[in-house]
Amino acid sequence: MQRRAVAAYVAIFLLAASVAGVLAVTAETPELTFEDPDFELSEGDTFEVDGIEFTVADISETEEEDELGDIEIERSGVVEWVEETDQTEIWDNESAVEVDGMDWTVHIEGEEPEEFTLIEDLDRQAILEDDPAAANETVEFDDQEYVVITDEDGEEEFVPVDEYFPEPEERTYALGDTFEYADETVTVEEITENDVTIAWTGPEELSQDISQETEVTLGETDFIAYFPDGETLILSSDIEAYEAQLAEVERLEQQGDGLWRIVIIGVLSSLLLVAAAFVPSRY
Repeated sequence: MQRRAVAAYVAIFLLAASVAGVLAVTAETPELTFEDPDFELSEGDTFEVDGIEFTVADISETEEEDELGDIEIERSGVVEWVEETDQTEIWDNESAVEVDGMDWTVHIEGEEPEEFTLIEDLDRQAILEDDPAAANETVEFDDQEYVVITDEDGEEEFVPVDEYFPEPEERTYALGDTFEYADETVTVEEITENDVTIAWTGPEELSQDISQETEVTLGETDFIAYFPDGETLILSSDIEAYEAQLAEVERLEQQGDGLWRIVIIGVLSSLLLVAAAFVPSRY
């Protein structure tokens, strides 16, 4: 092969590789933009969707170093709101609960119970301390427990605890009964030999973690979440526009990959031609 021809071909390949390389290096992947987003929010902002008020509770930004030493930025946020939801609570048999500011023990009898009873937990210590004639501690002898009462003459009397302390209050509820609990009107939903389930509808604090470029549903509306920086959350319901931008970004990335292939092919072809030009001729 004549070396002049080789030089010409090499020049052409290197020129194509150079142009492709310049285009690949200078090409920039466009940033996502939202011309008219539904919401552009900062931490602490409130906004309304489908009649529900939401609050941006947190926007955070973290930096992590990958295996190649490059810094990757991750952004995320948290949205909170209060919603009326169906809620339940389970009380185990013989467990302690607080109702109307008093302590009670849940008592269930039988294998197929139709009702349960709340038995008041008497504060015996408080009752003893409120009685100036009674000792602050009970005593026990002959397998019996007594309260020591001192009369005006200083004489002590031993009164059995069952006689001294009042009968604890009892409240019995059947399936479907309602009562007040924790500022809510609750309904007895289920009774088994092991536990009781109460149910009510009331406000519940809910939260939603939001990651970069994820689809989230708030109320009944779907949004694309985007964090342009570590202090701003954009919510856009125009998902079609977002997907169109993703398609454009993918197209540009494919173009960039093609340009780098041209660079590699051009350089390798030039090296092969140069090597071939210096191969000794047999004739």
